Parts: sequence; C-alpha cells; structure tokens
Amino acid sequence: MSNGGAWEGNVKARLYERVRQRGYDSLTAFAEARPTASLLELADELGPDDIAAVQVFSGLVAEAERSHKVTRLVRGQLVRELSENLPDGWPTVMDDASRFKVAVALARWGTYTPETHEHSVEQAKAALRASPPSPGWRPLGPDDELLLTLLPDEEA
Repeated sequence: MSNGGAWEGNVKARLYERVRQRGYDSLTAFAEARPTASLLELADELGPDDIAAVQVFSGLVAEAERSHKVTRLVRGQLVRELSENLPDGWPTVMDDASRFKVAVALARWGTYTPETHEHSVEQAKAALRASPPSPGWRPLGPDDELLLTLLPDEEA
C-alpha cells in the first residue's frame, strides 16, 4: 500500500472510473454503501496502489457541496471514525484508555471536517464530552438519531 501512483495522471477520472466499475454513479453512493468503512478502506477498495484516502474524502466533499449535503457527510465521517476507533461502541467505563480512544476518534473527525462546519463539529464534540452517549452506542450511518440531534441538516 504505497499509494505511490495516487498523485499521477488524472486522479479524478481514475477515482470515478473505479466507482463506476463497482456499479455506483457517485463516490457518495459508493461510500454510503459502506458507512462504517474508514477512508483508507474505501481508498484501498478503489485502488490500493493509486488511490489515497484524502482523494476519496476530497471527492466526497465536492459531491456533498454540489448536493448541499455537507452536514450529512460530516455526520458520516464521525460514523467512520467511531467505527474505526471504538469498534465495540461507546465505552462502558471511561478509564484512561477509553478516554484516549474517544479523544482520537473525535480529533480525527475534526481533521476531516470542512471549514464551513468546524464550529458545529466543535459544539458536537463538546456535547458528546459533556453528555456522553449510552454505553455501547455505535452509529451505523449518518442518519443515527443522536447524530441528527448533534448535527441537524441545515442545508436546503
């Protein structure tokens, strides 16, 4: 998995060609069919040697902006980060190890947040820390009830 060829040639064309080869008409449809897969897993599925996770995310942001669904994308990215970092769901006991895992998931989520949504994400993080979800909570997609409460759709 070197991703050495990820930046060569027409990245966008290669990305969308791979998505179409898998039977999807958009990168969003491809990603939403795998709501708990990490960006790296999505990139590896599309091309382990010539597609990078950041390219997948960039394509997802562009599509979300065009369809006015950036908030949904942001919720979906939290699902991906929680699935990767807390595979068994929200910790039952908040010891140091659990706090660290939660912090990593929330920090990584913040790094994959478009500027337009940074304030909302910071508020959502604060809400999760102040009032943690039930132990075992594990959202399986961007339309999870708690996620909709934290980051309601605001786009038209």
